[in-house]
Amino acid sequence: MIICLKKTFAALGVAMVLGAAPAMSAEWTRDTRNGGQITRSVTGDGNVYSGQTTRVGPNGATYTSNSTCRDGLVNRCRRSYSATGPNGRTYSGNTVTARGPHRVRSIGVHTGTRGNVGIGLRRHSR
Repeated sequence: MIICLKKTFAALGVAMVLGAAPAMSAEWTRDTRNGGQITRSVTGDGNVYSGQTTRVGPNGATYTSNSTCRDGLVNRCRRSYSATGPNGRTYSGNTVTARGPHRVRSIGVHTGTRGNVGIGLRRHSR
């Protein structure tokens, strides 16, 4: 593990000396406390990060989320998700968030089991 970290830090150092933004990637899977499983993967290239999370419950329910974020003076993230319960009901939605030095704004569109659509808007000052 320590050798792997040393190689990673060495690669980051070389990329910084050369002026290139390093691309990174990480993935892991673990069991949940109640018998399910969660898998997460994250990739990054420069100031753009993408990730996917998949969770499978012990009762067969599934949840999948994809997100992309861009760092800068104002950090922007976009996330989409879908879920299917053990009874076959589905949920889905999209959320966009912008986080700046003085406020956070977020808007999302969410679809429920019967096709009902909800729109949420949040504004929060820091």
